[in-house]
Amino acid sequence: MVRMHTFGKGRARSSIPYVRTAPVWIKQTPDELVETICQYSKKGMTPSQIGVRLRDQHGIPQVFQVTGKRILRILKQKGLSPEIPEDLYFLIKTAVSIRKHMRNNRKDTNAKYRLILIESRIHRISRYYKRSKRLPPTWKYNWRTAPTLVSG
Repeated sequence: MVRMHTFGKGRARSSIPYVRTAPVWIKQTPDELVETICQYSKKGMTPSQIGVRLRDQHGIPQVFQVTGKRILRILKQKGLSPEIPEDLYFLIKTAVSIRKHMRNNRKDTNAKYRLILIESRIHRISRYYKRSKRLPPTWKYNWRTAPTLVSG
């Protein structure tokens, strides 16, 4: 998602290498890598956390180069994908923590304003996920039931 509620124009991110083949130092086979990904997912790690762990501890820069599939696609095939997308999950988690802060600090108008911006972002991204069929069409964000979504 690009900048929505600020004046910045950038969409900064790192670029992937031009070479699409797997590096020579990777000794794991694609099947072993899929098993490692499934083990990390069963421990409760998100797809981006799995990618960071594979990069930092196993020396695998891109899972796609080794397996030919992305981490989330592997998890979907194994039935281990999260029920709501990761970016939406963390937006909801942020909104829940701001609401918790607002219960004790009612006069914090800046937090109230940021909560409005985050919830508008949640509604916008949930519309996209419903349209692309990653969320059921009846899914709706409700701030009263949101803590149950992010508690587990």
